[in-house]
Amino acid sequence: MNSIILRTATNYILPLLLMFSVFILLRGHYLPGGGFVGGLIAAVAFVLHMFAHGLEKTRELLVIHPGYLLPFGLSLALLSGFAPVFFTGEPFMTGVWMENPIPVIGKVGSALFFDLGVYLVVFGVSLTIIFTISEDA
Repeated sequence: MNSIILRTATNYILPLLLMFSVFILLRGHYLPGGGFVGGLIAAVAFVLHMFAHGLEKTRELLVIHPGYLLPFGLSLALLSGFAPVFFTGEPFMTGVWMENPIPVIGKVGSALFFDLGVYLVVFGVSLTIIFTISEDA
Protein backbone atom coordinates (compact mmCIF):
# COMPACT_ATOMS: atom_id res chain seq x y z
CA MET A 1 0.00 0.00 0.00
CA ASN A 2 1.35 3.40 -0.90
CA SER A 3 -0.63 5.84 1.24
CA ILE A 4 1.24 8.65 2.95
CA ILE A 5 -1.68 9.11 5.36
CA LEU A 6 -1.51 5.48 6.49
CA ARG A 7 2.30 5.59 6.81
CA THR A 8 2.17 8.77 8.88
CA ALA A 9 -0.70 7.58 11.07
CA THR A 10 1.00 4.24 11.69
CA ASN A 11 4.06 5.98 13.10
CA TYR A 12 1.82 7.45 15.82
CA ILE A 13 -0.56 4.52 16.27
CA LEU A 14 2.12 1.83 16.73
CA PRO A 15 3.42 3.09 20.10
CA LEU A 16 -0.12 3.76 21.31
CA LEU A 17 -1.23 0.24 20.45
CA LEU A 18 1.83 -1.23 22.16
CA MET A 19 1.14 0.79 25.32
CA PHE A 20 -2.50 -0.31 25.21
CA SER A 21 -1.44 -3.95 24.83
CA VAL A 22 0.75 -3.66 27.95
CA PHE A 23 -2.16 -2.02 29.80
CA ILE A 24 -4.43 -4.93 28.83
CA LEU A 25 -1.72 -7.40 29.89
CA LEU A 26 -1.30 -5.80 33.33
CA ARG A 27 -5.04 -5.44 33.83
CA GLY A 28 -5.69 -9.09 33.00
CA HIS A 29 -5.24 -10.75 36.37
CA TYR A 30 -7.82 -8.46 38.02
CA LEU A 31 -10.26 -7.66 35.21
CA PRO A 32 -10.98 -8.94 31.68
CA GLY A 33 -7.92 -8.84 29.47
CA GLY A 34 -4.61 -10.57 29.92
CA GLY A 35 -1.86 -12.10 27.89
CA PHE A 36 -3.91 -13.43 24.99
CA VAL A 37 -5.72 -10.21 24.16
CA GLY A 38 -2.64 -8.08 24.87
CA GLY A 39 -0.51 -10.25 22.58
CA LEU A 40 -3.07 -9.95 19.79
CA ILE A 41 -3.18 -6.16 20.12
CA ALA A 42 0.64 -5.97 19.96
CA ALA A 43 0.66 -8.21 16.88
CA VAL A 44 -2.02 -6.07 15.21
CA ALA A 45 0.17 -3.01 15.79
CA PHE A 46 3.00 -4.57 13.80
CA VAL A 47 0.67 -5.94 11.12
CA LEU A 48 -0.64 -2.40 10.63
CA HIS A 49 2.97 -1.20 10.35
CA MET A 50 3.64 -3.93 7.81
CA PHE A 51 0.66 -2.82 5.71
CA ALA A 52 1.90 0.77 5.73
CA HIS A 53 5.67 0.29 5.40
CA GLY A 54 6.19 -3.19 4.02
CA LEU A 55 7.46 -6.44 5.46
CA GLU A 56 11.17 -5.60 5.36
CA LYS A 57 10.79 -2.31 7.28
CA THR A 58 8.71 -4.06 9.93
CA ARG A 59 11.30 -6.81 10.31
CA GLU A 60 13.96 -4.12 10.76
CA LEU A 61 11.79 -2.54 13.48
CA LEU A 62 11.64 -5.80 15.44
CA VAL A 63 14.89 -6.59 17.21
CA ILE A 64 14.48 -10.37 17.02
CA HIS A 65 12.38 -12.70 14.91
CA PRO A 66 8.99 -13.17 16.62
CA GLY A 67 9.33 -16.95 16.36
CA TYR A 68 12.13 -16.84 18.94
CA LEU A 69 9.65 -15.57 21.53
CA LEU A 70 7.71 -18.86 21.48
CA PRO A 71 10.05 -21.03 23.58
CA PHE A 72 10.75 -18.16 25.97
CA GLY A 73 7.03 -17.47 26.49
CA LEU A 74 6.21 -21.16 26.93
CA SER A 75 9.03 -21.55 29.44
CA LEU A 76 7.90 -18.50 31.39
CA ALA A 77 4.29 -19.74 31.54
CA LEU A 78 5.42 -23.21 32.63
CA LEU A 79 7.79 -21.87 35.28
CA SER A 80 5.07 -19.59 36.65
CA GLY A 81 2.89 -22.68 37.04
CA PHE A 82 5.61 -24.45 39.01
CA ALA A 83 6.42 -21.40 41.19
CA PRO A 84 3.88 -22.35 43.89
CA VAL A 85 5.22 -25.91 43.98
CA PHE A 86 8.79 -24.72 44.59
CA PHE A 87 8.18 -21.75 46.89
CA THR A 88 5.12 -22.62 48.97
CA GLY A 89 4.45 -26.33 48.48
CA GLU A 90 1.06 -25.55 46.92
CA PRO A 91 -0.28 -27.46 43.89
CA PHE A 92 0.68 -26.64 40.29
CA MET A 93 -0.88 -23.38 38.92
CA THR A 94 -1.94 -22.09 42.34
CA GLY A 95 -1.73 -18.30 42.51
CA VAL A 96 1.18 -16.97 44.58
CA TRP A 97 1.25 -13.23 45.33
CA MET A 98 3.87 -10.85 46.72
CA GLU A 99 3.10 -9.29 50.07
CA ASN A 100 3.55 -5.63 49.10
CA PRO A 101 1.90 -4.12 46.01
CA ILE A 102 3.96 -2.29 43.40
CA PRO A 103 2.67 1.18 42.42
CA VAL A 104 0.64 1.22 39.17
CA ILE A 105 0.81 -2.58 38.73
CA GLY A 106 -0.60 -3.71 42.07
CA LYS A 107 0.24 -7.05 43.66
CA VAL A 108 2.57 -9.07 41.48
CA GLY A 109 1.96 -12.77 41.40
CA SER A 110 2.44 -15.91 39.40
CA ALA A 111 -0.65 -15.07 37.30
CA LEU A 112 1.12 -12.02 35.88
CA PHE A 113 4.10 -14.11 34.77
CA PHE A 114 1.78 -16.71 33.25
CA ASP A 115 -0.01 -13.92 31.36
CA LEU A 116 3.34 -12.52 30.21
CA GLY A 117 4.30 -15.94 28.85
CA VAL A 118 0.97 -16.18 27.01
CA TYR A 119 1.48 -12.63 25.70
CA LEU A 120 4.87 -13.57 24.21
CA VAL A 121 3.55 -16.80 22.69
CA VAL A 122 0.50 -15.17 21.09
CA PHE A 123 2.58 -12.25 19.80
CA GLY A 124 5.23 -14.59 18.37
CA VAL A 125 2.80 -17.03 16.78
CA SER A 126 0.62 -14.33 15.26
CA LEU A 127 3.49 -12.42 13.69
CA THR A 128 5.26 -15.56 12.52
CA ILE A 129 2.11 -16.71 10.71
CA ILE A 130 1.41 -13.28 9.19
CA PHE A 131 5.04 -12.78 8.12
CA THR A 132 5.17 -16.25 6.56
CA ILE A 133 1.96 -15.64 4.62
CA SER A 134 3.23 -12.21 3.51
CA GLU A 135 6.51 -13.67 2.24
CA ASP A 136 4.71 -16.16 0.03
CA ALA A 137 2.25 -13.62 -1.35
